[in-house]
Amino acid sequence: MKAIILAGGSGSRLWPLSREMYPKQLLNIDNEKSLLQSTFTRLNHLINGKDILSVTNIKHYSDVKLQLNKIDPSNVALAEPLGKNTAPAIACSLEYLRQKNSCDDIVIIVPSDHLIRNTEAFIETVMEGEKLANDGYIVTFGIKPSYPETGYGYIKTAQEISVGYKVEKFVEKPDIETAKKYLADGNYFWNGGIFMAKISVLLNEFAILAPDIYQNLRHLDFSDTNKIDYSIYENMPSISIDYAIMEKSSKIALVKLKSDWNDLGSWQALYDVKEKDENGNVLTGKVVIDNVKNSFIYSQKELVAVSGLEDVIIVETEDAIMACKKDSSQDVKKLYDKLKESDLTKLHKTVFRPWGYYTCMNSGEGYLTKTICVLPKQKLSIQSHNHRSEHWVVLEGKALVVLEDKEYTIEAGDSIDIPLKAKHSLQNPYDTELKIIEVQKGDYISEDDIIRYNDIYGRV
Repeated sequence: MKAIILAGGSGSRLWPLSREMYPKQLLNIDNEKSLLQSTFTRLNHLINGKDILSVTNIKHYSDVKLQLNKIDPSNVALAEPLGKNTAPAIACSLEYLRQKNSCDDIVIIVPSDHLIRNTEAFIETVMEGEKLANDGYIVTFGIKPSYPETGYGYIKTAQEISVGYKVEKFVEKPDIETAKKYLADGNYFWNGGIFMAKISVLLNEFAILAPDIYQNLRHLDFSDTNKIDYSIYENMPSISIDYAIMEKSSKIALVKLKSDWNDLGSWQALYDVKEKDENGNVLTGKVVIDNVKNSFIYSQKELVAVSGLEDVIIVETEDAIMACKKDSSQDVKKLYDKLKESDLTKLHKTVFRPWGYYTCMNSGEGYLTKTICVLPKQKLSIQSHNHRSEHWVVLEGKALVVLEDKEYTIEAGDSIDIPLKAKHSLQNPYDTELKIIEVQKGDYISEDDIIRYNDIYGRV
């Protein structure tokens, strides 16, 4: 068996915790592992790491590889040059597996942002679904509704077949009255977006039902790259796998998912899975409350004090505060869309990197000030900048600075200038953390003004 993890997406409904450049699948929301790492680990109970393929946008590729390499360095990741929804991403992943001589194998395709704690029951369900996949079905794993949810799509089942059901139809997210009817009917399941089939069966369905995607696959060549060619990918339509294949195919079967499941698609969903106090509250971070009930209050840095509120969600991060009624948490996406062109949807104030992290302190026309922490035995890439110079002041620890092939050791209180276009690297070969202040000055201040010459983490 092979696996494909869909590791793209922005997680806009979990803003401001989830950002475009560090979306929810990369966050440690429920335990020590990120949702992506938990998804990989769950599959890894059944499938070898080298047979688990993750597909993600090029801007998340380094973070995805970094996280999964900590679990199993044999994992494979594909990089999309731009977002095209799930159908093109899946099709290219299937073509990658076909080129690696896996066409007769079964593949399970899963999102990277689901919370499933009962791994044993999940694997048991997958093994049942494998029987139908071997018979030529495309198997979807449905979740039996426990309440009339309006935020999920539904699947209506028909007659029973061995371990599952034939599928009659897929239906869109309903209004509340329709959702109540689906719940009472008993033949409707939530669409969890997990499915499996033989690779050959899926590719054949693409050829028949989505030829505008399939005809581009034959031009892809993965013999020496894990990046999907931009000139080919841009010709594909932006469409979901449900619209392209699942709603049109006559080969769909459903197996009921035996494990717990939550797609963490909103703050309400996160509230539902968290442990609550005696008043139904979920409190995280520096929070002080009085007469508060059935609420989710999250503080990342500053003190949040709340009095006399019920059924609310309040989320504080370093650079944003979001508050809404709990039953309106799906509408956070509307706030995200209004802020789309601002940096508040793209990056956190604190950004984590393989070598440590940096925090943006202040910025203005032609300048940016950061604090940078380099973990012990780590180093930044050898790089240069075309539009900015930098000035570094060591706050804690000791730094090894490589500047135009010369090495300098600077300690707390020392500083050094990095001229425009100079090759340089900040390194910490020592046993304690290194913290510096970096002042950038130039006519263009952005993270994409980096030319990398050598990087131990494989970034480009």
